Amino acid sequence: MIHVENVSKRFKLYKSPADRLKEIIFRRSYHKDFQSLNDVSLHVNDGETLGIIGPNGAGKSTLLKVLSGIIIPDSGIVNISGKVTGLLELGTGFNPEMTGRQNIYMNGLLIGMTKEEIDQRIQNIIDFTELGSFIENPIKTYSSGMVMRLAFAVAYHAEPSCFLVDEALSVGDAHFQQKCMNAIRGFKERGGSIIFVSHDLNAVKMLCDKAILLTNGKTMDEGKPEKVVNTYNFLLAQQENENIPKIMLKDTSEKTDYGTMQIKITDVSVIGKHSRSSLVSAGEETTISVFFTSYIKMEDITVGIAIRDKYGQDIFGTNTYHNNVKIECKNGCSYICNFVMDMDIGPGKYTVTAAIHTDDNHIDSCLNWMDRAIDFEVAGIMGSLFNGVAYLKPSINIRSVK
Repeated sequence: MIHVENVSKRFKLYKSPADRLKEIIFRRSYHKDFQSLNDVSLHVNDGETLGIIGPNGAGKSTLLKVLSGIIIPDSGIVNISGKVTGLLELGTGFNPEMTGRQNIYMNGLLIGMTKEEIDQRIQNIIDFTELGSFIENPIKTYSSGMVMRLAFAVAYHAEPSCFLVDEALSVGDAHFQQKCMNAIRGFKERGGSIIFVSHDLNAVKMLCDKAILLTNGKTMDEGKPEKVVNTYNFLLAQQENENIPKIMLKDTSEKTDYGTMQIKITDVSVIGKHSRSSLVSAGEETTISVFFTSYIKMEDITVGIAIRDKYGQDIFGTNTYHNNVKIECKNGCSYICNFVMDMDIGPGKYTVTAAIHTDDNHIDSCLNWMDRAIDFEVAGIMGSLFNGVAYLKPSINIRSVK
């Protein structure tokens, strides 16, 4: 269990090391204060995963360092039950001149393991890393992915009750990332508390039970991961375009939209060619229509859609910009933009998010973004049976070889 209440942390920023000495000698201020955390509170129960998202400099890494005990907060309460280990900045606690095996012992001792515990678990740690003979080489010869393998294996096998994971996982290869994600899920199922910091918003949606959004050291939003991710998208658009109204997002059980509203989405529909409804079959030709009205004359706008599964994970997205379709709008006119495609995705429930903006994404100039504009369902399969999310329709052949 992790409980944080009103934690704040301020740093002194100096232009040069000499300014620190000048401040002591002359008793004058030669620094600027930087408020990295400002009254941040959170609670993570046993067996629960909390995702933390936000822009660079928001205070995410500082918060993890406070939780791991590396940094002492200026104020607030931090209560953590049991042992805490973390995968923070890549390479933290490693000596580049020492071998991987030697670093297992050194790093293990630093995070609270005894030598006897390391002796018992070292072969499991080495096997988990899949580094083979490289375990006997100095880690200065390792790639960043190899360092991540070693760091995660040591932290995971320390058998903590609370696990802190920073962006370090992003440098690993796909195979080992999946292995780490499976290990994290297993840790959670055994009752461990996890705080997961990542810019991979899909990973946050898939792994986390709840999330918080940090900006400038403060908690801007908290709740279900999809709701918080939608707030983050809104924040990104608002930072780039001061004309966007200060709209508070509603709960994601409703349609939510934001933007300059100079062009407004009025409706979104999903219609299967054969079903004539929003209940379509995998492989069925389907039309996703975005209806919108323009209140301004614009020569070139972009209309886009994103299909998300029931977990909020992005399954497919495209827009008119990427398909070289130019749209010109006249003031007071209404339009329909149709996206026609074979719905080659697996059976399940999905949502469509629609957006109108300029250029290739909504960040530079967001006219209207509507989350969960409509729900639809894929039931049944037109063609051969398959498992998974994507219907790839392979061509299969077989031949004898000598």
